[in-house]
Amino acid sequence: MSLPAAFHDIATRVNNWGRWGADDEIGTLNLITDQVVREAAAAVRTGRRVPLAIALEQDGVQTGMIPGRVNPLHAMVQINQELFGPGTVATSDDIVTMSLQTGTHWDALTHASHSGKLYNGRPAESITAHGGAEFSGIGTVRHLVSRGVLLDVARARGVDRLDGGHAVTPEDLEAAQELAGTEVRAGDIVLVRTGQIRLYLSGDRNGYTYPSPGLSVRTPEWFHARDVAAVANDTVTFEIFPPESEDLWLPVHALHLVEMGMPQGQNWNLEELSTACAEADQYSFLLSATPEPVKGGTGAPVAPVALL
Repeated sequence: MSLPAAFHDIATRVNNWGRWGADDEIGTLNLITDQVVREAAAAVRTGRRVPLAIALEQDGVQTGMIPGRVNPLHAMVQINQELFGPGTVATSDDIVTMSLQTGTHWDALTHASHSGKLYNGRPAESITAHGGAEFSGIGTVRHLVSRGVLLDVARARGVDRLDGGHAVTPEDLEAAQELAGTEVRAGDIVLVRTGQIRLYLSGDRNGYTYPSPGLSVRTPEWFHARDVAAVANDTVTFEIFPPESEDLWLPVHALHLVEMGMPQGQNWNLEELSTACAEADQYSFLLSATPEPVKGGTGAPVAPVALL
């Protein structure tokens, strides 16, 4: 079944293919210039550091809804082992088996394809079982530091958590931007808070997963118009799930990753940040959020930190 005409209309309006050259692999991250980072550093006022990652644990956010995504399986391979003989310094080592998108993570541009294409017109079949993503893998993101802006949609709408059927619209983003008292600008990393992760933090893993509020198919044009570098939020699916239209599943993934070349992140814990921003009346900050450089990966874990 082909994607509807309405999707292709939006795709045409937000398409960035060729904008940074035919060989470009990092898309909107090109918008994070040295000047953008210098200005982002100026957003640090108090030095308060707010962690945004959830813990990697075996009883994590994955419930089996997404095939192949497993929570971390952690095992010890050394425990107080004296490698160089009795009485020498002992060490402990461990291993983890996990999906790269299991917890707080970034999606690489190759995480989604449509109509046989990836970002910048690359063929979808360039992703292989043994090599992973030949182009635009997460390993091409060598650093991801910029000004972060929290768009606290839940707080702007006067609730702790948006309900599961809430599609975050451009109007919601505008309301949250007004609350923030700052304009989203080129090179920013936007964090959209729905409050959904409160369910996971309270122990309701299934409720956190489904149904879920998330971004509407109308929002990519809002981000494109402002030259946003990347967007992350506090849900499993990023976009509203189930979708707004029964014949259009994961359209926001396709528009962001494939058409715009804009990374997106899921399972970010924005609760402490929401409180910190409200207390300081400061919704912009320096954000350090470089993913693990997995060569060929279509996503990778990240432990982001906001510096206010």
